[in-house]
Amino acid sequence: QVQLVESGGGLVQPGRSLRLSCAASGIIARINYMAWYRQVPGKEREWVAGITSVTRGGSTNYADSVKGRFTISRDNARNTVYLQMNSLNPEDTAVYYCFGHGGYWGQGTQVTVSS
Repeated sequence: QVQLVESGGGLVQPGRSLRLSCAASGIIARINYMAWYRQVPGKEREWVAGITSVTRGGSTNYADSVKGRFTISRDNARNTVYLQMNSLNPEDTAVYYCFGHGGYWGQGTQVTVSS
């Protein structure tokens, strides 16, 4: 069983950066695919970025809305997945969730972008 715990959210001004972390209790190297999603009240949860395992090439993909600004990475030695978010804007305000293939979800961390 894998448990995911997100951290790193907070209040940030437009144009600034944040790095989210997703720490896993299990060994994420065994999880073929991990991703970040986000959700705002009244809307469906939205996929943001994903990364495959090293054995599958470690390839990354991004939603068009964050491409060029966000970077997903994974550190298997630390069982942690990161989401580096640069050039944040108010539309990025949401609760961000970590996801692991197999149906694993974290509890979410709030990101608020506001001046």
